[in-house]
Amino acid sequence: MPFGEVIIGSPGSGKSTYAYGKHQLFTAIERPISIVNLDPANDALPYPCALDISSLITLEDVMQEHGLGPNGAMLYCMEYLQENFDWLEEGLKALGDDAYVVFDLPGQVELSTNHDSLKRIIQRLTKSGFRLAAVHLCDAHYITDASKYVSVLLLSLRTMLHLELPHINVLSKIDLLASYGELDFNLDFYTEVQDLSHLENVLSAASPRFAALNMAICTLIEEFSLVGFETLAVEDKESMLHLTRAIDRATGYIYVPASSGAPPGAIDPRGLGRSQRPNQFALFSTSAGPLSGPRSDVRDIQERWIDAREEFDAFENREWRKEGEAIRDQRAREEAAK
Repeated sequence: MPFGEVIIGSPGSGKSTYAYGKHQLFTAIERPISIVNLDPANDALPYPCALDISSLITLEDVMQEHGLGPNGAMLYCMEYLQENFDWLEEGLKALGDDAYVVFDLPGQVELSTNHDSLKRIIQRLTKSGFRLAAVHLCDAHYITDASKYVSVLLLSLRTMLHLELPHINVLSKIDLLASYGELDFNLDFYTEVQDLSHLENVLSAASPRFAALNMAICTLIEEFSLVGFETLAVEDKESMLHLTRAIDRATGYIYVPASSGAPPGAIDPRGLGRSQRPNQFALFSTSAGPLSGPRSDVRDIQERWIDAREEFDAFENREWRKEGEAIRDQRAREEAAK
């Protein structure tokens, strides 16, 4: 059963950088991954690409042939991909039935909010057997401005309702957040989308003319009660691992045994009575419970990247230096032994 994630987000939110980071992480932990580029304007891919839409159609060719602007040409490319879905389907079959596929998509917001081509492509992928989750990247600096934060909430909600996929909203570039100034509230207020009425004073002070409209939007978002955020610092291993666990839980990947089979010494449940079978309740209850581990608590994330970033950076630099010295000494001993 193939699994995967659909990376969406506004231009500059870090989609291709995240895809490259995902490739590096999965390569390091020896987990298979294939990245598919579905952005016809992306001609400088930072990651190894298993399937590239440029072999089917490019944005530049469409603009020259049909005299369209960048946005119109992008919509044309997605409609063309929808009509030529067989090209995508054949390319994905070549990756195998157990592939984990990351789809890197264009940054045009209308593709994930109101245009039907991407939605229909995703629906066909789902019908073909893919278990997908949408990973919606939002630049974290938007939460430093109350009105921009409200717009990001509305965009996330609209995207969730349109694509109809298990959905992970992500505040990307969280490691750069401290450079944009102080937050009006603690980070957990923004990630957990708590009582948005607390934004009323901030919105009135920043844009009094639209304060009532913003609060009406906040009420709408709270009534749906769907939006929440994970955080991401793509160069931080713990942050990437935490987000990977959240995505695996959304797609159901955590409940599927590895293709390599059970580990040595595991009990084979075939032919055993109910009282003798391994207890899988712990696995399911743990997987469905709150995520645990480093970077799983938003208060730790605030301390790491906002409140005490310089201290943490200095600590990590010392640890890296110690590890480098230990490796150097080990190599010196090995050379001396020869």
